Amino acid sequence: MLAILLFVLAYLLGSISSAILVSRLFKLPDPRSSGSNNPGATNVYRLGGAFPACLVLVFDILKGTIPVWGAYFLDLTPLALGLVAVAACLGHMYPLFFSFKGGKAVATAFGSLLPIGLSLAGLLISTWIIVVAITRFSSLGALVTVSLAPLYTWLIKPLYTLPVTFITVLIIFRHRTNIMRLFKGEEPKVGAKKAPTNEKNQ
Repeated sequence: MLAILLFVLAYLLGSISSAILVSRLFKLPDPRSSGSNNPGATNVYRLGGAFPACLVLVFDILKGTIPVWGAYFLDLTPLALGLVAVAACLGHMYPLFFSFKGGKAVATAFGSLLPIGLSLAGLLISTWIIVVAITRFSSLGALVTVSLAPLYTWLIKPLYTLPVTFITVLIIFRHRTNIMRLFKGEEPKVGAKKAPTNEKNQ
């Protein structure tokens, strides 16, 4: 019963779209219909610069960290912890408060993995930075990083490998349109002020 309650609370917290709220606060275009049409930190950076993007990033990370930490201290099983993390990500992807039109949940997924340990966080951040520095594709950095997350987890705390795999599958599924654009050479790069607007976020 406790696990179900935390699952619901994680989803509701995840449903608070910081990208939309911050964009309204700074009088920026709606990230759901501007730039890459994705309400996330990367698109807010394209639309409004570093400061609002950082606010979005921090809040989105906390949306994953807070419910998972809470579940951890309540001694939920690793499987239940994984489901709480998935719930937070689902809230970000399909937010109840914003017509179920959300983002890709990369930052929220990262936040949900922080309780596993700083060593895992360091590996994930390093992987993302290296890939993005080489390719300038934020989505590719996210895809490579989440794909390696189960391996990193297995090396550090094998007990959590299966829950982390749940998150990996979910994030890759949510990036299916990005994968298509990467293959077509249509994916916007980090630093680009404009991104394709003919394809709505799905």
